[in-house]
Amino acid sequence: MSAWLGKIFSGVSKKQSSGRLKLFLLSSLYFLIIASYTILRDMKNAVFMGVVGKEYIPWARIGVLLLFIPAILLYSKLVDNVRRYHLLVAYSIFYSFVALALAFFVGHSTIGIGNTSQSPYRLFGWIFYFLVEGYSPFVLSVFWAFVGSISNPDEAKKNYGIMVGGSKLGGMFSSGLAWLLLSATTFPIVGALSSVGKHQLMLAAISILLMLIPIVVKILMSTVSGRELHGYEAVYKVEKKRSKAGKSKTGIFAGLKMFTKYPYVLGIFFMIFFYDILATLLSYLRLHVAQTSGNSIADVSMFLFKWVFIMQACGFVVSTLGTPSILKRFGARVGFLLIPLFMAIGALVFFFSSSVVFIMIGYTITKTMHYAFAYPVRELLYIPTLKEIKFKSKSWIDAFGTKFAKFSGGTVNIFALRLGAQMFYPFIAGFFTVIIGLWFVVAFFLGLRYDRAIKNNEVIGHNDEGENS
Repeated sequence: MSAWLGKIFSGVSKKQSSGRLKLFLLSSLYFLIIASYTILRDMKNAVFMGVVGKEYIPWARIGVLLLFIPAILLYSKLVDNVRRYHLLVAYSIFYSFVALALAFFVGHSTIGIGNTSQSPYRLFGWIFYFLVEGYSPFVLSVFWAFVGSISNPDEAKKNYGIMVGGSKLGGMFSSGLAWLLLSATTFPIVGALSSVGKHQLMLAAISILLMLIPIVVKILMSTVSGRELHGYEAVYKVEKKRSKAGKSKTGIFAGLKMFTKYPYVLGIFFMIFFYDILATLLSYLRLHVAQTSGNSIADVSMFLFKWVFIMQACGFVVSTLGTPSILKRFGARVGFLLIPLFMAIGALVFFFSSSVVFIMIGYTITKTMHYAFAYPVRELLYIPTLKEIKFKSKSWIDAFGTKFAKFSGGTVNIFALRLGAQMFYPFIAGFFTVIIGLWFVVAFFLGLRYDRAIKNNEVIGHNDEGENS
């Protein structure tokens, strides 16, 4: 494998070759991660609604909040005791076995989706939901924390968009195949499979994709030069010094402490919180549209995967052509401000339409811009930070913080529904206006702080830095 890659990159300098190899392998990792997540995420919703019921989704989000606390504390303990890339390997292997287990139980005549009786007492639906919800903070976020630890600011601005482009190809690949699989009736063997069998096949495929991640990580760590894996040099030097002094282990609550000590970390939290609370309001209406599109779990899954494929295709164009160009031309500070702007545009399309197509177009705009632009741009914020923020604070933000935002969004939605049909949209529109206004303020000050840190070669989270971070 390494010899083949060496031929591809022959003709360029050794440094260029190592950098391009690093970009290729990181993009490949993201391809595998998103290809798996794309199927799991929407299958989670389809299975839960079919087995338990859509009306119990807010309760599932509360359960996630409670269950993730011990999971994050365990993760924080692991951060102090294992190498960073080992975390990605460990969680990928864990979810590979989870996918296999889910594939088995999905096909069970009583527990699985073949039983179409909805009930809040069907534990499989809840377990499926909780396990899949953990994929984002314990696989996807660990990947980005690892990438942030081996990338410098210039690399990130040039390469993050390309990496996301690789993930969009992964999303298109898996959602496209899932869409075709669920709609196939005449293909040999596959067409003869039942709805349950098709879901089992998809979960088995996810298990295989996730097992490829440790292999790619091994190639990355053994073929890319050590210099290319330093990341932001100022952070690398501080962390190396702390390691020699025996101060690298900071405890399971270090990530939480950073919230109170560094306003910069709290700002990152609000960048994610504002998106997720608004996206939850839009997503609930989208799931209602999906559920009315068919009479079975397979119909709902097929509808969701079709729109996911469209979103991934749009995201590929934005991430490969738009994101790197915007960051290169306008810089990270403008990029941070564009995030709430894109959300506002998507919400306008969403609210000022009543047809299914326009509702899904509005949702597609918000999701496309989030994953293809906002996500990689937001990850820039972690580059000038120490491990405690990159891994530990990030885990709280991406797990507990994100789920809390979704719970809050669900609560707002329930309150709005109780106001009645006439007041629903005015209330939601006003709520959106306030949140997006606050979002612009946070994005502006975070951009200023990020630029100052990069310009002055600062390390955010260093004990010597003081309280003004």
